[in-house]
Amino acid sequence: MKILFLANRIPYPPYRGDKLKIFNLAKRLAGKHELYLLTFTQSPEELQYKTKLEEYFKEVHLVHLPKWKSAVNCLAGAWDNKPIQVLYFQSAEMKQQLAELMDRHQFDAVHVQHLRMSPYLSQNKTIPRILDLPDAFSLYWERRKLIKRGLATRIFESIEQKRVLKYESVLNDYDLNLVCSQEDLEYLKQSHPTANLKLLPNGVDLTTFAAKDHDYEHNNTLLFTGNMDYAPNVDAVVYFTEQVLPIIRKKFPTVQFVIAGQRPVAKVAELASEHVTVTGFIKDLAATYNTASVVVAPLRFGAGTQNKVLEAMAMGVPVVCSHIGFRGLGIESGEGAIMQREPEAFANSVIELLSSVELRKSVGTKGIAVIRQKFDWDAIAEILDKYFKEIAR
Repeated sequence: MKILFLANRIPYPPYRGDKLKIFNLAKRLAGKHELYLLTFTQSPEELQYKTKLEEYFKEVHLVHLPKWKSAVNCLAGAWDNKPIQVLYFQSAEMKQQLAELMDRHQFDAVHVQHLRMSPYLSQNKTIPRILDLPDAFSLYWERRKLIKRGLATRIFESIEQKRVLKYESVLNDYDLNLVCSQEDLEYLKQSHPTANLKLLPNGVDLTTFAAKDHDYEHNNTLLFTGNMDYAPNVDAVVYFTEQVLPIIRKKFPTVQFVIAGQRPVAKVAELASEHVTVTGFIKDLAATYNTASVVVAPLRFGAGTQNKVLEAMAMGVPVVCSHIGFRGLGIESGEGAIMQREPEAFANSVIELLSSVELRKSVGTKGIAVIRQKFDWDAIAEILDKYFKEIAR
């Protein structure tokens, strides 16, 4: 098949959720299909990745959308009912390049990534199209509103949530819509009754994040990973440092909390102390997971599933996480990850793990089995391949 991927961000290097997914799927589908990529760049430095992507895509087309232009687009939000996330990625050049590509090639199917890119092909009924959502975005905004913030922020979040919820009706314009968790799928079915919703889980590259005889003897390091300019991650580490870590340190006063992730904002950098390390970008994240006694993922808002949880489980590192994304894993608490909602309960689960080598090993090894069974990118690419064939018929 001849397949076009329409992506909101250049999928390399694969260090964040939306980039990870497209890169890993394309890497595995390239041997079966003729793949094409049309995507945005935000900086001149990203042009260097075109050669790497051409290992998997027959053609790679890049549209430059600088952040200042996206900011101007968003100003239209004052009188436009589209969500800011959609306005941010509006581009006349993208429309033109897409039209030219469609004229030159007879594609069998198109994979459209994210609600942000949905306007570009929502009205094109001449070609089979899949809209792949990283999460139920309206659910993300609904949960974000529950966190106490300033008045201006609360007003903005309320407006954006209503706009996103209304705009998600675009799902009915696509042949098939995909979400990564059962929780998101059920939420969208209730919000937008439609029969064209299916699951495509997030995955883990088991070559990169392979279980390597993790040392369960140490009990002095807690780890959080993620892009540290992403609002749910920023909120999570501030919340954990202020409300959860002090409880843990009463039992384990020398425990270290490591925040590993690129682009830490000022609010994150300011957390650094004798007991908290903010690393910035980590090239070998797998090696960092192996230094952790417990991985924590105390997100208070968001949707979908958390890559940090999947990666840690793949490496056999026990995880304590919040309810955000947990249902999407389809596991019981303790099968690689222990789920807790309240600060004291979260802290107590971490303390129990730090107190027992046997418990750390038991939870960790169960996580390895879950990932190998459900979240290997090879198996997930097969699912997407099946979906392409279904809509192309």
